[in-house]
Amino acid sequence: MYQYQKIKMNNNPISNFEATIKKEYANIAGIAIRKDGHLIYETYFDGYTKDDVLHIASVTKSIISILIGMAIDKGYINNVEQKVLEFFPDYTVKRGEKTIQKVTIKDLLTMTAPYKYKSEPYTKVYSSDDWVKATLDLLGGRGHIGEFKYSTVGAHILSGVLTNATGQSVKDFAIESLFKPLDITAPQHTFLRNKEEHFAFLKDQYVTGWVVDPSGVNTAGWGLTLTPRDMAKIGQLYLNSGVWGNSQILSSKWIEDSTKEKSRFGELSYGYMWWIVDDDCYAALGDGGNVIFNNPNKKMVVTIASRFIPRAKDRIELIRKHILPLFG
Repeated sequence: MYQYQKIKMNNNPISNFEATIKKEYANIAGIAIRKDGHLIYETYFDGYTKDDVLHIASVTKSIISILIGMAIDKGYINNVEQKVLEFFPDYTVKRGEKTIQKVTIKDLLTMTAPYKYKSEPYTKVYSSDDWVKATLDLLGGRGHIGEFKYSTVGAHILSGVLTNATGQSVKDFAIESLFKPLDITAPQHTFLRNKEEHFAFLKDQYVTGWVVDPSGVNTAGWGLTLTPRDMAKIGQLYLNSGVWGNSQILSSKWIEDSTKEKSRFGELSYGYMWWIVDDDCYAALGDGGNVIFNNPNKKMVVTIASRFIPRAKDRIELIRKHILPLFG
């Protein structure tokens, strides 16, 4: 199909597009595009191949959102209004702390939970022995529930919720519920023992696995590696309203709820860990330029996997300006 598209669309537009990627978006490692349910284009740069996984950064959050929906579908979680602390019965709330007791799963999914920090304390959380507890200790404070506050460390609480609700590791639940049905090769657990290994995972060209904290809980805000093809399958699952093959593996209601505005950050709309980027398009976005972009009207999924660089160029602009006109 990929070769057919290259011939059909003439070499010039494709060559020009790929030259633009190399010149203006040099950290892109791979692009995969699906339309009408089929993989119509994929290409790789800088020595990467279709078999190489990349760290998808905050796209991991959207995968966690999917797993929360699946846990609700399977009855492990009642609904998004369930209080977070119900899943941590051994957690001791500090005297005077009232807000944390009101925080729900929905508040975490929509980034409207309050925290006791101005800037994210990555080092404090990721150098602790228990990242879930360290993050719970930061939850609440004087902030108000309902105000948008994007939090990567805060997302880790959802991994704790999944672990305690299902009785499985997040990875094992993901294998059973998502990866195996979509024929995605499951990543191995990756332990980061010090700051050097942490930064290496973020910056090295080739990394693999799914990061786990010292307690064996997989990260929710970052730390998962997938291929562009894997990402495209996940996007396709959403376009299919949760159906894969002959099986409904995720409820269509969850997909609809996830991709409708639940909170706002300035002019940007946010669902359940998915960004609503247009009236009819939505995306999972990760630092460095990692994207799962869905255009339901065109029945199209665009996925981009990238090596990390600070202040990467806007991938949504790339998709709108170059990819949709060429492939849509």
